Amino acid sequence: MLNDKNYGFATRQIHAGHKADNEGALCAPIYQTSTFIFDSVEQGGRRFAGKEDGYIYSRMGNPTASLLENKMASLENGEAALATSSGMGAIATALWSSLKAGDHVLSDDTLYGCTFALLTHGLTQYGIEVDLINFADPERVKKSIKPNTKVVYFETPCNPTMKIIDIALIAQIAHEADPAIQVMVDNTFASPYLQNPLDLGADTVVHSATKYLNGHGDVVAGIIVGKADFVTRCRTFGQKDMTGSVISPFDAFLLNRGLKTLDIRLDRHCQNAALLAEMLQAHPAVKKVYYPGLPDFEGHAIAKKQMRQFGGVLSFEVKADRAATAHFLNHLELVTIAVSLGDTETLVQQPATMTHSAYTPEELAAAGIAEGLIRVSVGLESSSDLLAAFKAGLDKIK
Repeated sequence: MLNDKNYGFATRQIHAGHKADNEGALCAPIYQTSTFIFDSVEQGGRRFAGKEDGYIYSRMGNPTASLLENKMASLENGEAALATSSGMGAIATALWSSLKAGDHVLSDDTLYGCTFALLTHGLTQYGIEVDLINFADPERVKKSIKPNTKVVYFETPCNPTMKIIDIALIAQIAHEADPAIQVMVDNTFASPYLQNPLDLGADTVVHSATKYLNGHGDVVAGIIVGKADFVTRCRTFGQKDMTGSVISPFDAFLLNRGLKTLDIRLDRHCQNAALLAEMLQAHPAVKKVYYPGLPDFEGHAIAKKQMRQFGGVLSFEVKADRAATAHFLNHLELVTIAVSLGDTETLVQQPATMTHSAYTPEELAAAGIAEGLIRVSVGLESSSDLLAAFKAGLDKIK
C-alpha cells in the first residue's frame, strides 16, 4: 500500500491506500457487507474494546471506505480521514465531534446555504453560540474570538461569491488565541489538487465529495481529514452516535474511481473557467464577474499564494432585471440549470433562490450575495463551444 507523501499527486491519487486483492483484482472490490465475521468470541471482544484492529460492522468501517479514506488522507497531507454519506454529513459530524452546549463557533459569513442553516438554525438550538463575521477582516476575527470559542469555520473559495480567505492568517490568529481551537476549512471548491489547508495551519478539512472528488454527478458523499485522534472521535462518536452519516461501499467505490482522474479533470475545469471569466468580463451585458483568477478580483493575491490554480467555479451578474436574467438562463444552450458543481457538465444556478434560500434578504446582502447572482460550475466541454453558448445568450440581453 503506497502512503509515501513524497510521491507526486497524480501517483498518490491512483495508488495511495490500495492493497493487492487476494484474487489479484486490479480494482479494489466492493465489500458489500453490513457485518464481519470474527474468528472467535474473544476476537470480537478485543475488537469492540479497541485492543485489536479489524472490521466489526460497516457503520464503523469497511474496506472499500478505508481505501477512500487512506487515499484522501494522503492527498490532503493529513493523518487520517473519514468518509461520510454526504458533504453535510461530514460537516455535521465534524462539528458535533468538536462542540458541546456552552461552546462558541466563529464562522465566516459567506457559507453554503445548508452549512449556514446548520450553524444558525441547528447548533443554536442546543446551547451553542454562533457568530458569523467577515473573515476578510483579520482584526475583527481577533476581537471576535471568545474564551469559549472551540471552532473557527470557513470555506475558501466561498460559495457563491468566490471570496478568498487567508487560511494561514486565520489559523495563526485562532491558534495564538487558543491552540486548542479547531480551525476547520471546507475545501470543496478547491479540492486537494489545488489547495491543502492542513499545510497552511488548519486542523481539519471537510469536503462535499459529491463535487470534484467524484466528478461525475452520480455520488453524494463527504470527507473529513485531520489529526488521527480527532478523526477517530468523528468515527466513534460524531458519525456512529450522532449523525449516522455512513458512506455506502458502492459510493466509496465510485469515489475511488473518480479520484484517479482528479488532476486531469481539474486542469480542464480551471482552463475553461479562466477563459469563460475573461470572456464574461469583456462582455457589455455583464455587470460583474467573481473569479479568483482575474487580476482585479479582490482576493486574487491571496488565492495566488495559497492555491495552485484558481478553480472551476465562477459567479457573475448581468445588467438585467430578474425576468431578463431568468430568460437568459432558461435559453442558454449546452448549459444545464442545476445545483451542485464539479461535474463534467457545465451547470448554472441562482444561489439567492436555490442553494442559499435559507438566507434572509438581509443575510444575503451581508454576505455579498446579490439577488441576481449566477453561479457557474464550468464543465469539461470544448472551450470554444462553451464560450459561444454564453456569448450567444448574453448577446440577446437587452
